[in-house]
Amino acid sequence: MMRNDLNPYPKQPFIFKSLFLVGLLMFTTSCKNSKEKEVAKVVPEAAASIDLNKQINDCEKQLEISVPKLTDLTKHPRLIETNETEWQEVTNHKLIWTSGFYPGILWYAFDVTGNERWKDEAIKRTEVFEDFKNITEHHDIGFMMFPAYGLGYEIGGKKEYKDVLLTSANSLASRFNPKVGTIRSWSNKMHPRWKQHITIIDNMLNLELLFWAAKHGGDKKLYDIAVTHAETTMKNHFRPDYTSWHVLEYDSITGAVLNRNTKQGFADDSRWSRGQAWGVYGYTMVYKETKDKKFLDFAQKITDKYLSLLPEDMVPCWDFDVANDPKEEKDASAAAIVASALLDLSILVEDRADQERYYNAAIKMLKSLGSEKYSAVGKADSFLLHSTGAKSLGHEIDVALIYADYYYIEALDRLKKMEEKNKINL
Repeated sequence: MMRNDLNPYPKQPFIFKSLFLVGLLMFTTSCKNSKEKEVAKVVPEAAASIDLNKQINDCEKQLEISVPKLTDLTKHPRLIETNETEWQEVTNHKLIWTSGFYPGILWYAFDVTGNERWKDEAIKRTEVFEDFKNITEHHDIGFMMFPAYGLGYEIGGKKEYKDVLLTSANSLASRFNPKVGTIRSWSNKMHPRWKQHITIIDNMLNLELLFWAAKHGGDKKLYDIAVTHAETTMKNHFRPDYTSWHVLEYDSITGAVLNRNTKQGFADDSRWSRGQAWGVYGYTMVYKETKDKKFLDFAQKITDKYLSLLPEDMVPCWDFDVANDPKEEKDASAAAIVASALLDLSILVEDRADQERYYNAAIKMLKSLGSEKYSAVGKADSFLLHSTGAKSLGHEIDVALIYADYYYIEALDRLKKMEEKNKINL
């Protein structure tokens, strides 16, 4: 979720003047090897390389297989179960947060290939849930509307989507509690464990909708709400070691933190890998939008922590605190989210060494995700395999997930733009 315009990458004195072509990294996939290590060991000086065109072509081939099967416009693909090959579709419902990712994939497919087929399909799949712009029951309206309508505006040139996005942003902003300083994520009726104001780390991604709206004719308060939410989350949602809790419950009147828990992680005090990934992506995006150095500093701290916890193949287990058990499942969705974020972060940081190590880490993640281990090519209709949505809840365990594919193709799109800009600037 992620760009301000079609060519968002400013000219930088950076390694993109040439892509490194040094060797191949041997990847291992066992979580057993996961351990905390110095970032320098995870991101060595030698850079990895990938066959970007092949990985893009693989995505397009997968869409050529899956799109003809996905004909019900009232539903969207959500997951492919373990050992199955076709997408399981779910209803486009206002309480189902994943509806925007499939049209978002199609918009990126159009952007990265130039194939008008994907634009036509993206329009068709986007416009079926315009009414979701009025959702006020939860925070996921950002996930639902920006990958679809936001990318349609930015990539597809669909300027008529502006009003939908502005309305969506106002709907999201209606959940902001100034006494707490965050947007309320969930309804307590749906999550009775928590009685008052709930904010989850995932909510950082929805701030992009507010930033976009503030720049495109929306009220300035939308920007202020996004910044305040990011500041409050930075203060309360992270441990001293820069790992994240999943769920915080605030006193809705005083703003005091009542509880720090998890829903999708292993335990309340464990380190849920996708939660950390949401933080990495979220704070990179917030710095990109605000240029406030405190957010860049924080993005680097939580990113470096995430990198220090990775196994050799750069794809984490679903929770870092169960990673020593080789039977525990991976979460490719977390790797895809962070790979995309790292490409942006590698441009935003000023230090050359930081630029290189973030870029190299992103490339290694993408190389791993495109490898035989994680690629779905020849196995299923998705781009990626081996994601875990909510093992603690007993579902979406070692499956293909639509949002894993979304952030994967977004990362490939970002990388292609970076390579194209490098050629222009040579």
